[in-house]
Amino acid sequence: MRFEIIGKNIDVTEAMKLKIEKKLSFLEKYLLIDSDTMARVVCRVYPNTQKVEITIPTKVGQLRAEVEHDDFYAALDLAIDKLEDQIRRQKTRLSRKHRDKLARAFIEEDQTLLKKGDVPVKTKTINPEEMDVEEAIMRMEMLGHSFFIYNDIETETIAVVYRRNDGKYGLIETE
Repeated sequence: MRFEIIGKNIDVTEAMKLKIEKKLSFLEKYLLIDSDTMARVVCRVYPNTQKVEITIPTKVGQLRAEVEHDDFYAALDLAIDKLEDQIRRQKTRLSRKHRDKLARAFIEEDQTLLKKGDVPVKTKTINPEEMDVEEAIMRMEMLGHSFFIYNDIETETIAVVYRRNDGKYGLIETE
């Protein structure tokens, strides 16, 4: 694994770099990470705290953790714990054999309309990747989002998978 360590409002010392590389190299036991995989670590200093952001793109999806703490090394440890938790959840989710149950659970649609006068605050453009429903759910959970837009392999159309208020998943398909 390669590392991109960036300091914002801080000079990243050699000791900090070594600690980051040692901690992140430990994650290789969980994943099939190529030597080309780039782990991006951003260290920021605020007046009272320090923040560590870690992003690792993998074949399964993107791992991301962001922790703010008084101590840099404590923030790094907490971020590593979050990444390990994400990996453990994804492995558990993949090992379950509930593909058919999930497909039946995606019956209802939930669309919310903008009220008159509401204006979108942020615009984002995406290029939906081809995948199945279960992979889309896994990526949505790994990113920590409440929805995920993808190109469904079976129907060859754009689809949106989302987390419902009752904790289950919903699917919106396009025609």
